[in-house]
Amino acid sequence: MTNATQSATKKRPVYRNINLFTDVRTYRLPAAGFVSILHRVSGLLMFLLLPFILWMFDNSLSSEISYEAFTNAFVAGIGFVPAWFVKLVVLALSWAYLHHFIAGVRHLWMDATHSVSKQQGKSSAVFTLALSLALTALVAAKLFGLY
Repeated sequence: MTNATQSATKKRPVYRNINLFTDVRTYRLPAAGFVSILHRVSGLLMFLLLPFILWMFDNSLSSEISYEAFTNAFVAGIGFVPAWFVKLVVLALSWAYLHHFIAGVRHLWMDATHSVSKQQGKSSAVFTLALSLALTALVAAKLFGLY
């Protein structure tokens, strides 16, 4: 290569060790990496909120009175926690479940079909994000009484 050719090609930065304070602002994570991180975050969120999930499940199935108290939590809240916050927590759990499920199906599909090309990974990651957010928007509309 000549010097003119080398100077004409754009030098891309190489990140070996990403520094949280200097490199994160300029580093662009690909869609597949973003989905992978969100898959882990959604799994952690579901794990940490497991006691709340079990409480909701227990109150919804124990008796008619407990079911009434369960549905009342979405109208009047729980103790000092307002109803809108309960709805937001349930919405976050809904997103976590939907995203984790769809991303898990994406991983299984990629494993089963050996679909590991860069373009296919990007398109399936974008599809995963779009579908999980669209389904979460439908749950939010139902939860907040839009239909």
